[in-house]
Amino acid sequence: MEPERRTTLWERVTTAVALRLGGDRERGDVPGWVLVTLMTAGLVTALWLIAEPALRGVFDEAIANVTP
Repeated sequence: MEPERRTTLWERVTTAVALRLGGDRERGDVPGWVLVTLMTAGLVTALWLIAEPALRGVFDEAIANVTP
């Protein structure tokens, strides 16, 4: 039985660089994820601006019913 081999820092760095340069196609498209995140934030903001008056009314009514 061979002893467990430990990777060196140099091996880890070269592997990371090789993967970053296109060695692993399963990682996905980072700019695509950024675009999805920004579009989601934009949609949430737009919906919030439209729904804010109604949500504020519901909240104010709920608070008014709880406090004596």
